[in-house]
Amino acid sequence: DHERELTAYHEGGHALVAAALKDADPVHKISIVAHGMAGGYTMKLPIEERRLRTRNQFMSDLAVALGGFVSEKLIFGDVSTGASSDLKTASSIARQLVMRYGMSALGPIAFGKSDEMLFLGREISTEKNYSEDTAKKIDAEIHNFINGAHELAKKILIGNKKALKAIADKLMEKETLEQEEFNAVLKPFKIKPLGV
Repeated sequence: DHERELTAYHEGGHALVAAALKDADPVHKISIVAHGMAGGYTMKLPIEERRLRTRNQFMSDLAVALGGFVSEKLIFGDVSTGASSDLKTASSIARQLVMRYGMSALGPIAFGKSDEMLFLGREISTEKNYSEDTAKKIDAEIHNFINGAHELAKKILIGNKKALKAIADKLMEKETLEQEEFNAVLKPFKIKPLGV
């Protein structure tokens, strides 16, 4: 069943990118059992309740969010609508990095007057406290973050294609993997976690 295989590779992509990044939260559970609109899900749990996130953790979150999309493209040469909520998540993280947390090349400045506008995508001119020129720079920075995370996810998945297949195969067989089972599948591949 193609959809099942696609979902297995999609979730496997998220999980493998998370496992291969030093600053990502550990994978707690992966499932390809459909859940509402989602084909499956990958749960990551922070080691400790993190109230503060660093730029590296955000960058890892971005790469993990794009892992499903990159995996679909790598294996099937095409992408499905299954990746749409991931892309929304990635765009939202990148936007926050630039506009809210001052973690981009634009420096430690917060842009935009209200938080709501970031999440509702409402860019009403009165809420913009920056110029058109700055808006272009913000867009460019957001693109840089997304592109960098995309390249990082791609590098991990291309470099560990056999591990990706092993995860997908196991998911197709079992549907849901708990943390220990997931780690057991990865063990023979001796993946060294990268920094972002």
